[in-house]
Amino acid sequence: MYSFELDESPVRKIVIAGNWKMFKTQAESQEFLQGFLPTLEDTPQDREVVLCVPFTDLNLLSKSLHGSRVQLGAQNVHWEDSGAYTGEISGPMLQEIGVRYVIVGHSERRQYFGETDETVNLRLKAAQRHGLTPILCVGETKQQRDAGETESLIISQLETDLVNIDQGNLVIAYEPIWAIGTGDTCEASEANRVIGVIRKQLKNPDVPIQYGGSVKPNNIDEIMAQPEIDGVLVGGASLEPASFARIVNYK
Repeated sequence: MYSFELDESPVRKIVIAGNWKMFKTQAESQEFLQGFLPTLEDTPQDREVVLCVPFTDLNLLSKSLHGSRVQLGAQNVHWEDSGAYTGEISGPMLQEIGVRYVIVGHSERRQYFGETDETVNLRLKAAQRHGLTPILCVGETKQQRDAGETESLIISQLETDLVNIDQGNLVIAYEPIWAIGTGDTCEASEANRVIGVIRKQLKNPDVPIQYGGSVKPNNIDEIMAQPEIDGVLVGGASLEPASFARIVNYK
């Protein structure tokens, strides 16, 4: 009896995530949703839309987003389930209120709050332990790029960050630090090249890999036309309903 396999290579998921950072009170987040949610009526079903909001907004948005196209994301998670960690939030706390995604290892956490690849690895494990999908951020500074260290630095980050991590429940965001909030966007073709380098380090080639760094309505179409790029992690442009809607509904 003959057997043959159909070529059904899985399609990588597209994940468009907004990172509000330390912006928006609860009242402001409600106002945002009123302008944003109606723009998703014709958004293709294969695009996962995520809002990663401040901790104080999570409970409110969990209720407001229920039944909508948008998944809820947090901006950090602690590696322990509970304990004497003043100012931290645990996986069970996030899971209880319907959070699905969590950003881990953002360059601002690494730069301002002492995050290391070792603590990033612990946070990734904690997120996955509680059924959250982590968005792991990696990327180089201007100094490192100018010194030709981009590839070696990112490979080194991934080697430590991904120890014992389930690559079946993971999103990676390539965020060149020199392009975050500077208006200085990495050329789409260069972002595509670096994301290709990241993919080669993975055991699972179908991990969605996003680009992040001054993503705007006027460059989203070019970014998403790149074959290696599976979405974007958006900062400032996710704070305004019309601009984030244009990004989510890229052509």
